[in-house]
Amino acid sequence: MTRDMTLAHLTRPLALCLALIAGSTASAEPLARQLFGAANAPSQQRPSAIGFYSRGCAAGLVALPETGPTWQAMRLSRNRNYGQPEMIAFLSDLSAFAATLPGWKGLYIGDISQPRGGPMTGGHASHQIGLDADIWMLPPQRLNLSRAEREKISSVSIRTADQTRTNGNWSAQHMALLRAAASDPRVDRVFVAAAAKIAMCNTAPRGDRDWLQKIRPIYGHDSHFHVRLKCPAGQAECERQKPTVAELSKGGDGCDETLNWWVTTYLEELRNPPKKPERTGPPPKNAKTYVMSDLPGQCKNVLASR
Repeated sequence: MTRDMTLAHLTRPLALCLALIAGSTASAEPLARQLFGAANAPSQQRPSAIGFYSRGCAAGLVALPETGPTWQAMRLSRNRNYGQPEMIAFLSDLSAFAATLPGWKGLYIGDISQPRGGPMTGGHASHQIGLDADIWMLPPQRLNLSRAEREKISSVSIRTADQTRTNGNWSAQHMALLRAAASDPRVDRVFVAAAAKIAMCNTAPRGDRDWLQKIRPIYGHDSHFHVRLKCPAGQAECERQKPTVAELSKGGDGCDETLNWWVTTYLEELRNPPKKPERTGPPPKNAKTYVMSDLPGQCKNVLASR
């Protein structure tokens, strides 16, 4: 492929983005997820996380290689294997640890971010600044899956149907992996099914529990866990999580609050949903409905950059 052909390939989505932005003056402003979803290569800028995890974009992202010595990126058709350099290094390190666990060859890694971050074309409220990553619960038995196999294979759930207990897919290796992720100083928090945190709260030994505070229970994370890194040092445009887990914990493990909230409040609301108050005014905006004016101003430069 010639240099001119390569440049054309890289700038084709850029031309589409600019055309959509230009056309917005004559019609409704295009959705940000359409613009960022059209970009198929990172911007050639200094790596920078811009905005918040669920409302921002990312410059100069790095692609996680599709296959590495201890990982494979999954669902390659989505083109979401891009992250800040700190995230790519973290995933390499965590997968190397996973490969030391009995029965694990490494990690299957799901969505990180789109090439230029931003709201995704489908799913995910976050993953917008290159500092979030999904890691499958399925222990890899081989790391030579074809592209087609990576589209068809599925992960496994580690919880029971009532969402309060882990099932037979859960193992000591899962706990060791989550502990390693939460103990990494680069990590702000780890989102996982409440059943997993409850299981770890019940089995973690005394004197080795501080890392549990970073484990945050959330719905829909039974077949993967979600790692969120802190804003990298020196990136002033990155909006940090507030409060951080360190500020929230004050030395605790978060187990009592998890058990009390999940069992007594959340699950009860799932069984008996409270009546929602009548909405007045327009609905709140989210990743599906953001337009460019809802994102940090620098995101326009990210889209316009080669």
